[in-house]
Amino acid sequence: METNNLKQDKQTTPHTDKSRFGLMAVLKRVPLSIWLKLTFVVLIVSIVVYLISSIKTVVTTTNTTVPDVVKNEKIDVTPTMIRSIEQIGEWSFLEINDEELVDTVRRGIFSNDELVRIYYGTLRLGINLKDAKEGWLSMSGDTLVAKLPPVRLLDNDFIDETRTRSFIASGKWSSVDRKEMYDRAVQKMRQRCLTKKNYAAAQLNAKEQFGQMLRSMGFEKTRVEIGSK
Repeated sequence: METNNLKQDKQTTPHTDKSRFGLMAVLKRVPLSIWLKLTFVVLIVSIVVYLISSIKTVVTTTNTTVPDVVKNEKIDVTPTMIRSIEQIGEWSFLEINDEELVDTVRRGIFSNDELVRIYYGTLRLGINLKDAKEGWLSMSGDTLVAKLPPVRLLDNDFIDETRTRSFIASGKWSSVDRKEMYDRAVQKMRQRCLTKKNYAAAQLNAKEQFGQMLRSMGFEKTRVEIGSK
C-alpha cells in the first residue's frame, strides 16, 4: 500500500508543477502597460477607501457634540418705545352722550319772556400720556408695569353748540343770557355724567385696553396701574 501511494504521489507532483509553470508563463506574457494600469487602479481604489473612512470618522466626531441653542425672548423697554407710546397723547376710555334742557324766565309787567334751550354734549373720560411721570413704564422682574396718570375729563368744551336748539323763545335775549344758560347746561352734564361709576368703568377699560396694547408689542406679562386724583 505504501508503495502504491508513493507512486501516486510521484505521478501527481509533476502535474502540479506543470500547472504552476503554466500560470507563470501566462503572467509573464502580460504586457508591462497592463501591470501599470492594474497597479494604478488598485492605488486609486485604496485612496478612495481611505478618504471614505476618514470622512465617516470626521462626521461621527462632529455629530457627537450638539451645541445648545438658547432663544432670547426678552424684550427690553427702550426710550424710543416709551416716546412712541407717549406720542399717543389723549386716550379716551369712556364716552358719555348727554342732553340737557335749560330754561329761564324773565318776568315783566304785562308778560313774561321765556327761553328754553336743549344742549347736547359728549363727555370723554380718559388719560393723557403726556401727563405720565418719569419712569412710568418699567420692568419688574419678568412683568412690564405701566403706571398711568389719573383718568380725567379730557375736554372741558364738551357741548356741541352746533346742535343746540331753542325749544321756546319769547322776548329778546342777550349773549350774556345765553352764556348763563350754557354754563348751567355744563354744570348739569358734569353732575349727571362725572360719577364714581363712570370713572370706575373708564379705569377698567383703561387697564384692559392698555394691557392689550402692551401684549401686542410682545410683552406676555403686564400690569397696568391707574393713578389717583
